Amino acid sequence: MKHLHVITGGPGAGKTSLIAALAREGLHHMLEAGRAIIQEQVGIAGSALPWADREAFAARMLARDMDSYRKAASLSGPVVFDRGIPDVIGYLRLCGIPVPASIWQAAENYRYAEQVFIAPPWPAIFAQDAERKQSLREAEDTYQAMVEVYSDLEYKLVSLPLAMIEERAQFVLSRIS
Repeated sequence: MKHLHVITGGPGAGKTSLIAALAREGLHHMLEAGRAIIQEQVGIAGSALPWADREAFAARMLARDMDSYRKAASLSGPVVFDRGIPDVIGYLRLCGIPVPASIWQAAENYRYAEQVFIAPPWPAIFAQDAERKQSLREAEDTYQAMVEVYSDLEYKLVSLPLAMIEERAQFVLSRIS
């Protein structure tokens, strides 16, 4: 699936803002599963939350990411993802939870473009919010976990520049067209 492009990294590194800019350029995009699940679970007083039931949260992320992948696979032209299925593996590793074989299999079966864009930690723009409760240190650890997981899965990581959103968008566009 050479037209399916992942943007990953730690929280608060500008991924979602970049994807919004790419969407304004006309690219199809798939939103981050984690943030949507947190909003839904909080809204219904559910427990599939990273601070309540991490395994249930991971299972919901995997299901949503697989669904997004299937939807994106049928689209023409480039599609950018705010995180991908391998991010679920990184999340579980960060939590010290064994990664089930089924999730590794999903990461092998649902492959993205070989180049994966990774947003390095950027303290100047990092901020917490209602869904992002991690500290900057946890964001840095998440970044490192994503480097390891995507490398383990033999993707080629392309580091995003620490630059304004428009420059970052042009950087990505120049590499996926």
